[in-house]
Amino acid sequence: MGRQWGSAMRAAEQAGCVVSASRAGRPEAGPWSCSGVILSRSPGLVLCHGGIFVPFLRAGSEVLTAAGAAFLPGDSCSDDLRLHVQWAPTAAGPGDGAERGRPGLCTPQCAGLEPGPPAPSRGRPLQPRLPAELLLLLSCPAFWAHFARLFGDEAAEQWRFSSAAPDDEVSEEEEADQLRALGWFALLGVRLGQEEVEEERGPVVAVSPLGAVPKGAPLLVCGSPFGAFCPDIFLNTLSCGVLSNVAGPLLLTDARCLPGTEGGGVFTARPAGALVALVAAPLCWKAGEWVGFTLLCAAAPLFRAARDALRRLRPSAAALAALMPPEVGVPWGLPLRDSGPLWAAAAVLVECGTVWGSGVAVAPRLVVTCRHVSPREAARVLVRSTTPKSVAIWGCVVFATRESCPYDIAVVSLEEDLDDVPIPVPAEHFHEGEAVSVVGFGVFGQACGPSVTSGILSAVVQVDGMPVMLQTTCAVHSGSSGGPLFSNHSGNLLGVGLVKASQTQKPTEAGKVKQMNGRRQQGGEGRGLN
Repeated sequence: MGRQWGSAMRAAEQAGCVVSASRAGRPEAGPWSCSGVILSRSPGLVLCHGGIFVPFLRAGSEVLTAAGAAFLPGDSCSDDLRLHVQWAPTAAGPGDGAERGRPGLCTPQCAGLEPGPPAPSRGRPLQPRLPAELLLLLSCPAFWAHFARLFGDEAAEQWRFSSAAPDDEVSEEEEADQLRALGWFALLGVRLGQEEVEEERGPVVAVSPLGAVPKGAPLLVCGSPFGAFCPDIFLNTLSCGVLSNVAGPLLLTDARCLPGTEGGGVFTARPAGALVALVAAPLCWKAGEWVGFTLLCAAAPLFRAARDALRRLRPSAAALAALMPPEVGVPWGLPLRDSGPLWAAAAVLVECGTVWGSGVAVAPRLVVTCRHVSPREAARVLVRSTTPKSVAIWGCVVFATRESCPYDIAVVSLEEDLDDVPIPVPAEHFHEGEAVSVVGFGVFGQACGPSVTSGILSAVVQVDGMPVMLQTTCAVHSGSSGGPLFSNHSGNLLGVGLVKASQTQKPTEAGKVKQMNGRRQQGGEGRGLN
């Protein structure tokens, strides 16, 4: 990881911070906290998530969903709002933190615990908590437009964006507040002491233009789980994943994030350490099932909105607008097959009546999927390809395993060729621990195209020396059944996904591996490895 992410890790940790909000004279009320991205250290400028400001809004959270609301001035919050920002210095000193006057325990919350040994540290001193002021709250209108398209239809009640599990007690008001603030962010001015003023000047990060990162590209998320609680341990925690899906400035990643990482930065390896997005929601649920995607808002349109809002709110704020990070790189703006791994285009959507799932083209007129998606009794099956172009072809099931069979496989013969869809090469060897990816139409179906999730091949189950079943740590969801599993190294087809997740799956169970049925093509005819 260090070889691939060395520069990006340094850029991410240099830009990471944690923001806390509290009420003046009322320490028992709060604090609320989230992650943030340092845009400039001197003068101090930070962008963080807007959810922590909901309790302080003078007009209530409804103002966030008012018609045409794209930004709000800093005085939209009550006068008793107190903000603090904490980050690691640009260069860690030799001390353990005590030399800077910091106590052994890392936060006031920790300090209130029973006496004991000092809290553990990750070997780096932290800056003191610096006071800050709210300059403005802003959102990205295009983000909300795509969010409404994907989550705002008649099935919207199935979705829940919350740090709590579906069976936890969360009031309707709290849940509504979280949803309204989902795509809102806050720009803060940080009041620096003399020691901090002497730190480096100018922008801390550079921004990747919208569309410059292809689907399937590796991403690095830097945030602080649990917010301001024990930053000695949790500040700038890193999580790796890939860009799973894209809908305008609304991005999805399979990188694992926890509550408190809202507002954290998402970085790419190329250009090294460029900021791609900010975390909008670290956890989401659909129909009681935890979805292993983190919802992101692209950084480039967000910073454009910030520049516009600053100029409109403060004519004298040209200097602040100039501190918005520059964009680097060139948008690719190309379909998946030209911008991501070629093998990802082999995934197709399979519809059988009211049931839909995923599949993989193994020949121009042959698609492999799961039996529970397309049973043998089905008269007609519709197969849709979204890349490189959108087509729909009818077919019929020519083979399906029995329901009692442990191998959940079906083969669909098509009436026409799937033109321009790449046919993957079946793998002959399976290596435990190798990096793999699953491509499928889970969660969104055709509305957002196939999603890519990454992981490792964690186990290869063999019978009589022949691989028959694979296990992987890739996050897969309802709708991903039948989607292809590929080797990241060779691009060869390893298997097809079988998703049988519990409808009450918890985040703590998200790391459980999913079964994958091995497939290999011999003599032009696919057969299960058994």
